Amino acid sequence: MKSYKIAVIPGDGTGPEVVREGLKVLEAAAAKYNFSCETVNYDFGGERYLKTGEVLPASAIKELSGFDAIYLGAIGHPGVKPGILEKGILLTLRFSLEQYINLRPVRLYDSRFCPLKDKTPEQIDFVVVRENTEGLYKGIGEFKDKGTVDEIATQVSYNTRRGVERCLRYAFEYTRKRNKKKTLTLCGKTNVLTYAFDLWERTFHEVAKEYPDIKTDYAHVDATCMWMVKNPEWFDVIVTDNMFGDIITDLGAMIQGGMGIAAGGNINPEGVSMFEPIGGSAPKYTGKEVINPMAAICALAMLLSQLGEEKAASAVENSVIKIAREKLKSLAAGKMGYSTSQVGDLVVKNL
Repeated sequence: MKSYKIAVIPGDGTGPEVVREGLKVLEAAAAKYNFSCETVNYDFGGERYLKTGEVLPASAIKELSGFDAIYLGAIGHPGVKPGILEKGILLTLRFSLEQYINLRPVRLYDSRFCPLKDKTPEQIDFVVVRENTEGLYKGIGEFKDKGTVDEIATQVSYNTRRGVERCLRYAFEYTRKRNKKKTLTLCGKTNVLTYAFDLWERTFHEVAKEYPDIKTDYAHVDATCMWMVKNPEWFDVIVTDNMFGDIITDLGAMIQGGMGIAAGGNINPEGVSMFEPIGGSAPKYTGKEVINPMAAICALAMLLSQLGEEKAASAVENSVIKIAREKLKSLAAGKMGYSTSQVGDLVVKNL
């Protein structure tokens, strides 16, 4: 029997509630598909910071790098200034653990939940591969004459050939493995960002020569947003930089039914990866048993897939699809027709 060691960071707000349901599903999937998981909880988040003044202890990165995967609930506390926890925990973990890919499946499970007219699950089924450790999120910039009428603020998009190429290679390999339309679209802004996206475009075409079976395409980021709304069926896999990826994946979440169903992975293909629902901590719903745990359960399915437990991952996702289509009235918090824990129970029952 295979055994895995999973670090669990429930985090803030509704994070612990949705993680609880994900772990419930994990336990059931492990029993059904004959593997075991040891989970270790970490209390990183707003409450710990407010008590100790510490965002991440010095030992955190080394400890977490020893796990097979990390399962995260949500980061964000109303009592902590925005940016402190997000940079101190999320970005620090992504950067320090070299989680250089942010993987965001955009898949519609039921037409009732799509805000776009007449779109079907067959038409909204693509994946965004976002570079996750460079670009504008590198934090390079400065103020000059801050607080004066002559103030200047600069923020640098930092892109290396190594960082861009490894992201693109992952995207080409993923497109091949996905084996659907076998089309990879580079999303950028080559007509304005003529340094950063010159590097991206040149590298994209160079790497593409090694993948003759993959069709390549390019779209400016504004056009990508437009086509994601008008013709989402055009896309198979989209690859893009950190900033644009952050923006278009939230649009993707909306067309697939909302934050209640959207999951993501921060991937280090050679190391430890971290999986999370992308909806945030939603503090106004904390403790009310109304938050949708589906995104966290979908994140768990991604975690299982990354571990190589493909049968369990497919079973979890298929159960989510069945429950979404046959049971839930809505994917929105408080409107599902079931409580948070009841939704988790339904997914377990239908594995």
